[in-house]
Amino acid sequence: MTKIYASIIAVAILSSCKITPKKHSENETEIAVNDTIVLDTITPMITGIGGIFFYSENPEEMKDWYKNNLGLKLNDWGGASFDSRSINNPNKMAEMQWSLFNKQSDYFAPSKKEFMINYTVQNIEGLVVQIQKNGGTLLDSIQSYDYGKFVHLMDNEGNKIELWEP
Repeated sequence: MTKIYASIIAVAILSSCKITPKKHSENETEIAVNDTIVLDTITPMITGIGGIFFYSENPEEMKDWYKNNLGLKLNDWGGASFDSRSINNPNKMAEMQWSLFNKQSDYFAPSKKEFMINYTVQNIEGLVVQIQKNGGTLLDSIQSYDYGKFVHLMDNEGNKIELWEP
């Protein structure tokens, strides 16, 4: 019985809303509900920077340098997390990770670059299909962990990219 009441209330609320869809592009729709912008969460796309990673000759010394000179607060795993909130969804927390890797590490391979960017994404499965359809170079398959899904690819200039769907 409570499910019926909840459904009736939900229909009443939604029917009282002024919903105005606005097409931005083929893959992105912005919807205004009572003049509040709600972005589409299904379209495969980057939603932010999830992390910045770079090589260091001496990661521990560099971490100390950033800590002592720039006040970087290191977390338990030796990196730093920068918290933020989405302007379109202020109740949702987002994190951007900063981390150093020993220059001897092959984590960025096959890229020869000194850095790697991690992008937060929505619909990682859809992005993988899109990348494959466009002839992109995937380096692995989607891996799932308690803290999200990951996949790696190369851009057309040899930069390794990590995609993360929290």
